[in-house]
Amino acid sequence: MSREGWINALLLAGVAGVPLWAWAVDEPFTITLATRAAILALAGVGLNIALGLGGLVSLGHAAFFGIGGYAMGILASHAQAYDPIMEAPILIQGTKSMPVIWLVAVAAAALAALVIGALSLRTSGVYFIMITLAFGQMFYFFAISWPAYGGEDGLSIYVRNGFPGLNTLDPIQFFGLCFALLLLALLFSARLAKAPFGLALNAARQVPTRVATVGLSPFRLRLVAFVMSGAITGLAGALFADLNRFVSPTMFSWQTSGEIIVFVILGGVARTCGPVAGAALFVALEHVLGDLSDYWHIYLGLILLAVVLFARGGIVGTLAGRGRAHD
Repeated sequence: MSREGWINALLLAGVAGVPLWAWAVDEPFTITLATRAAILALAGVGLNIALGLGGLVSLGHAAFFGIGGYAMGILASHAQAYDPIMEAPILIQGTKSMPVIWLVAVAAAALAALVIGALSLRTSGVYFIMITLAFGQMFYFFAISWPAYGGEDGLSIYVRNGFPGLNTLDPIQFFGLCFALLLLALLFSARLAKAPFGLALNAARQVPTRVATVGLSPFRLRLVAFVMSGAITGLAGALFADLNRFVSPTMFSWQTSGEIIVFVILGGVARTCGPVAGAALFVALEHVLGDLSDYWHIYLGLILLAVVLFARGGIVGTLAGRGRAHD
């Protein structure tokens, strides 16, 4: 195993070990923090496919995060109120089944990513950044003006949704579920990077003209990567809403998009477990420094500045040295 492989293994062991220790000493709040870190890391893994492999700097990934959250909120709210979403011409009812909610969240986020990507990827650079930001803000203001589902006040879910064979209200069991999905996403990301599609996408990021000359379409490669990225981020949004049992328009905000980018940059762009390291550090700083000062983002900004200036490979890249990403 490479040096980065050992770092990834130790990092994942640490993320899993902290809640197990907290469960042993009866500290449910610490388990909730670890669950939050795992879910945010999952959102970062989604963005890392677009950013790390495709070089697509998206400031609108909160749109997919929010779509996943609202998919959960809408389905669960109708289920708890015993009120069908639609009666005619087809009866569509709500549900509290996590697998069904995840499927809807992933499908809705992937569809949105397909439409947004098809339009945004016709541009590049700062124009792509601004178009994705504009789409994210469109969803944000739509959610604010959607009174049927709480408007700017958001939507509360009274009971956490269920998963067959598990008690999802038990913090350690819900963490295990989220961590398992994170591991699957990391495995998918690592395999994708080494697959022919991932290699072609990486080539399209560096020399698109050469990729086009061999008969591959850089646009299609980026669009597929953008859709996969949005789908994974949508799944993270559904889990995040289930963790809080609350969904609000802030999930669509540009600040949320910025935070997801921060996870990837802190941990290491194009590094398999970079988003895990970045999300864990973010949650730890939010908890520790947030108790000391309301302006803890200043310290986060200083750390981010140091990473950008002196540790371009992020936490994982710096510890792993100059080894190839995705090992």
